[in-house]
Amino acid sequence: MKTLLIVLFVALSLFAVKAGEPLGMQRGTASWYGSEFSKTASGEHYDPSSMTAAHRSLPFGTLVNVKNLLTGCSATVRINNRGPYCKGRVIDVSKAAAQQLKMIQSGTAKVEFYVVK
Repeated sequence: MKTLLIVLFVALSLFAVKAGEPLGMQRGTASWYGSEFSKTASGEHYDPSSMTAAHRSLPFGTLVNVKNLLTGCSATVRINNRGPYCKGRVIDVSKAAAQQLKMIQSGTAKVEFYVVK
């Protein structure tokens, strides 16, 4: 029983967030992708003008609020693809989302994001 409690404590500690942060907040590097993809992992046609994103594990259709930590700009995107596949990246956003986040020129940005719905 004691071992089970220790395992549960460690597992819960891994998912702890700072006070005042939305549950499930993630931070890391975002990138954006252009029109070289025709189909997304969800089966949709990729539209660079839509507010969409790729994430490794969030369910398709999940709405995520992404904030560029340098510019303070934010965008709400819908997960419809898998990725990113570059090491060290946490989310890939569409070109439209990248424009709203003001990260077109840099190609990447330090972001934080959380699930809205």
